Amino acid sequence: MTDNPTKMRFHVESERIDAHHSQSLCKSARITLDTDLVGNPEAFNPAELLLSALSACMIKGIERVVPILKFQLRGVRVIVDGVRQDVPPKMESIRYQIIVDTDETDRRIDLLHDNVKKYGTVFNTVAPGTDLSGVMRRA
Repeated sequence: MTDNPTKMRFHVESERIDAHHSQSLCKSARITLDTDLVGNPEAFNPAELLLSALSACMIKGIERVVPILKFQLRGVRVIVDGVRQDVPPKMESIRYQIIVDTDETDRRIDLLHDNVKKYGTVFNTVAPGTDLSGVMRRA
């Protein structure tokens, strides 16, 4: 007899509102999307959404592992920068900084960073096709 764990499933619906913006809906949340060809400064464009998803993945991974590691944490800030390649269009490279407000040792910060890289769903989806690297450091 084999144990087949139930896989997590996700559902998002997106729709065009007009030539300037669209929206994505998930659960009871709504995000305005920049789908305007000239840009919309009041919304995230698709590349920015990707970088936001990556940073949210990192923060969520930290939230998940902090209690397990008994890691003392006052705050987290993630800075992500991406470079787009034109042909073929793709995110060529992504650099990140995870800044943790903690009194933990450097070894424990490295352990936390290893967990973020090992168990992040978005991180592990993006990493194989992108030059993805970064650091975790103390605030």
